[in-house]
Amino acid sequence: MSERAAPAAYSLSRRLLVWVSVALAVFLGVSALALDAIFRDLAQRSLRELLDAQMVALIAAIETDEEGHIRAASTQAESRLQTPGSGLYAGIRMAGGPELWRSPSTAGTFLDFGADAAPGSAQFEQRRLPDGRHIALARRGIRWEVGSGPPQRLTLAVATSMAPYEQQLRRFRTQLGGGLLVLSAMLLLTLAWLLRRVMSPLRRLEQEIAAVEAGTQEALGTGYPRELAGVSGNLNALLTAERRRIDRYRNTLGNLAHSLKTPLAVLRGALSQDAPGGHAADVVVREVDRMNGIIEHQLHRAAASGGALLGQPPVEIEPVAQELRRVLGRVYGGKDLLIEIRLPAGLQFFGERADLTEALGNLLDNACKWSRGRVQLSGGIDAPGSSSARGVITLVVEDDGPGLPPALREQGPARGRRADETTPGHGIGLAMVQEMAEGYGGSLRLGTAAGLGGARLELRLPGRSSAKP
Repeated sequence: MSERAAPAAYSLSRRLLVWVSVALAVFLGVSALALDAIFRDLAQRSLRELLDAQMVALIAAIETDEEGHIRAASTQAESRLQTPGSGLYAGIRMAGGPELWRSPSTAGTFLDFGADAAPGSAQFEQRRLPDGRHIALARRGIRWEVGSGPPQRLTLAVATSMAPYEQQLRRFRTQLGGGLLVLSAMLLLTLAWLLRRVMSPLRRLEQEIAAVEAGTQEALGTGYPRELAGVSGNLNALLTAERRRIDRYRNTLGNLAHSLKTPLAVLRGALSQDAPGGHAADVVVREVDRMNGIIEHQLHRAAASGGALLGQPPVEIEPVAQELRRVLGRVYGGKDLLIEIRLPAGLQFFGERADLTEALGNLLDNACKWSRGRVQLSGGIDAPGSSSARGVITLVVEDDGPGLPPALREQGPARGRRADETTPGHGIGLAMVQEMAEGYGGSLRLGTAAGLGGARLELRLPGRSSAKP
């Protein structure tokens, strides 16, 4: 049964551009509709104002005869009323009676100015002529009084062609659409450029991860922005921990092979000798026990993490130190010994508890062994301002003993791969503590205690302070 193919990975930049394009199209479409509606409303208002002005001019141009009857209207004020097909039309009719006057511009248009309008009312409408032309028509009813005769009810009508308005509307829509298209293209190009700049750290991270996978690069680079600095730092920590873990297993196997050479040589020599009285059997049992202890010791060291893991909870240092003080107090019960612990509250170590216990136990045991009566454990952190950010903690073990030999202080603890680390003396287990510290990116420094006068062992490890500032 074949496995299903993994879905192709999509690009965040492309996906963001697509959705921004959709949102931009919707936004600009709504904006275009709103602007078009506003423009049409303003054009219609302007058109009504134009027709109202022509209506007033028409009223002023009415001419009457000697008896007060309307006989014509002067068209000198607006020359377009005299030109057939000019696009501006006017007419006057008696309410319920015949049409009194029609402008010469209506010739050939078959224009019907519509029904009568009540005095004082004003009407506005749009209609199409039989020849297909679109016009806007305004009607107004008035009461015309001249001399002592009865008032006449008149309906005045003014119409204008909508062609210039529609042409202007089409021009506006064309310019608006073109402008919005250019604006959207410029916005998308600008956004694409900004995305390329903003996403460049992610592309760099992807390239460096690929380089690490290909073996051409050992770790990720530095200089990432704040949002990616934690990711790159944790990935580098994971890569370093895994690399040191592999090195540690290799070294452990080499140590184990080297350490078993001596017991095997003793066994070979004991078995090759004619040992009366079961002497060879005693040698075999003793060396087998020794080999078993070596194997257990090396397996224990190989099982140690040798580096902080992502997502691993930090270890409280105070309880570990208190437990070691109780154990060492019983071990050195015959010695008038004072073990002081001066650790700040909330000090935590990012790593495994077994590594911390073994390293701190070796340092305290070495101090208790060589002290005259006083051992002191103190600590601190380089970056105590944050309860969540990783910093560097410092654990200092001091005693009032004879101090470390100058050669050991200068050269540091030996890095030999001896399995037998039970020989008394300065430097016992210090190589292992240094190896553990370097596995976590820390260090072990040897010196002289200024106050107590004996040895000073400074262990630096990754950690934090959970105490609130």
